[in-house]
Amino acid sequence: MKHFFKRNFKRTMFGLAGAAILVGGLSACGHRDREFGANLSAEQYTQKRDKMVDKAASKLDLTEDQKKRLATLGDKLYEQRTALIGQTKDPRAEMKALVAGDKFDAARAQALITDKTTALQTKSPEVIAALADFYNSLNPAQQQKVRDYTDGRGHWFRRG
Repeated sequence: MKHFFKRNFKRTMFGLAGAAILVGGLSACGHRDREFGANLSAEQYTQKRDKMVDKAASKLDLTEDQKKRLATLGDKLYEQRTALIGQTKDPRAEMKALVAGDKFDAARAQALITDKTTALQTKSPEVIAALADFYNSLNPAQQQKVRDYTDGRGHWFRRG
């Protein structure tokens, strides 16, 4: 009997510790500022996009045509993000609804995943085409700067 209690006590403690870490991690992720979210108005998004395009343009020495292509890429990414979020104003509420009852709502979760996957499959070709159009418009020196940035040697958008 003593062995049974000791084994179950350890499992219970590890389970509680794991649950505490999971809840703590989820709550820490939930408190970040999300100023570039889908809840931006069209004017706010356009201002932020233009600011990002101008910053990238200054780092890459982009021409006006390349700036337009980069802005188009930003718009396509924003459209995809908006499609992923869907019609809801509060995506967290959808996730909370899955575990609101005494049983996990597996059918609703599957429908949510299907919706998100469909949005990705629908919008991804447009995003890829816009990215290819922008990248292919860059000259070799600009492409090298982009590769350097993606390798971690550039820090264009760091605050500081």
